[in-house]
Amino acid sequence: MTIAWVFPGQGSQKIGMAKQIENLPNTKERFSFASEVFERNLFEICELNSEPKNSLSDLNDTSNTQICLFLVESILLDALKAKGFKPTYVAGHSLGEITALYCADVFSFEECVSLIKVRSQLMLNAGKGSMAAVIGFDRNQLDSLVKKIDDIVIANDNSSSQVVLSGSNEALDIFSREISCKRFLKLNVSGAFHSPFMNEPSAKFLEYLKEIKFRNPSFPVISNYEPSLCSDPNELKIRLENQMCNGVRWRETMDLMAKNSDLHIVEIGPSNVLSGLGKRHLKDVKISQVSSSDQITY
Repeated sequence: MTIAWVFPGQGSQKIGMAKQIENLPNTKERFSFASEVFERNLFEICELNSEPKNSLSDLNDTSNTQICLFLVESILLDALKAKGFKPTYVAGHSLGEITALYCADVFSFEECVSLIKVRSQLMLNAGKGSMAAVIGFDRNQLDSLVKKIDDIVIANDNSSSQVVLSGSNEALDIFSREISCKRFLKLNVSGAFHSPFMNEPSAKFLEYLKEIKFRNPSFPVISNYEPSLCSDPNELKIRLENQMCNGVRWRETMDLMAKNSDLHIVEIGPSNVLSGLGKRHLKDVKISQVSSSDQITY
């Protein structure tokens, strides 16, 4: 059987997700290490139910979301590995690609924490444009409008019935008036991620990545920028360099996975976002989820 481990990105976070794994090995140490690097109590941020007093204590703030998701996902995947589980290959959605690279031993845990601090800060400070989710649409009409309207691109091609657009606020407003769809929802984000609006922060991220060593992966990784199985560390580096200012091609990633007739997708993370996309987009595929210390198996 082909086992694909997949890791979600922003939008999968939820209050209480750290509590669900607090009794797993390394949880306390990893949260403590990352909290020192980020200079805030990340475990507490994952558990705050009340209105945060400022953005630095808000789980939905980009500077917190990315590292908190990585911590939860990395702890869960290492617990699976400790039990003898391992994937055939891995893939991650946006931030989840970094978790996938960690899972494949391309980066150490410490390297990922530092990398995510740089990445999240660059994205938080992007300050240009916005994003919107589009659900239930005609693909031909959507593609035609994207070509027709300036300053808009598909940021997340999630499935045949769901995409996320990035662009200027004006372009998104025009698009919303012209598209026939079940739902058009503006997202509360700090910029137009995975688009040319991110060219400047992406260039700064590229400079940072030049100093990072990419090791040979233990198993193939499917990247957002180029959804094909890859075991070349130099190519994985190029793909990650291009990720921030290009779209997440998740629909194509699922189609690639589906070429294996005996496929089992395992989503590792706090919620079931990728599992839901897989169930709606794919047929006759086994899908499991690992999200807590009670469930280190599949």
